[in-house]
Amino acid sequence: MRIEHVALWSADITILRDFYVRWFAAQPSPIYRNAATGFESFFLSIGSGSRLELMQRPDIDVAPIEFTLGYAHIAINVGSREAVDDLTAAMAAEGVEVLSNPRFTGDGYYESVIRDPEGNRIELTT
Repeated sequence: MRIEHVALWSADITILRDFYVRWFAAQPSPIYRNAATGFESFFLSIGSGSRLELMQRPDIDVAPIEFTLGYAHIAINVGSREAVDDLTAAMAAEGVEVLSNPRFTGDGYYESVIRDPEGNRIELTT
């Protein structure tokens, strides 16, 4: 068994798709549209393994919630400490919100934490 994908509700899946394509070389699927419900989604492949599904529909509440039960963050392994440092610096220079600069964590990861355009927490890790 394995996790096939994780899905995020989004206010604008195109903005999120473009963010993940730019910064993580994500490969998007063609958009899926259900005309009856207004539901739309993309699947993103980042390297190998599980995929990320970005979903939107007009009747979803998009008010941001900082902490709640359930989803907390996505961790993307970028390969090395140098890659964490370089990607964090490049993102900060482009105005991406950095919540935590690169550091070693108590559980042994080297990581930084950023936010995507809709406020989702992303750990850049080794």
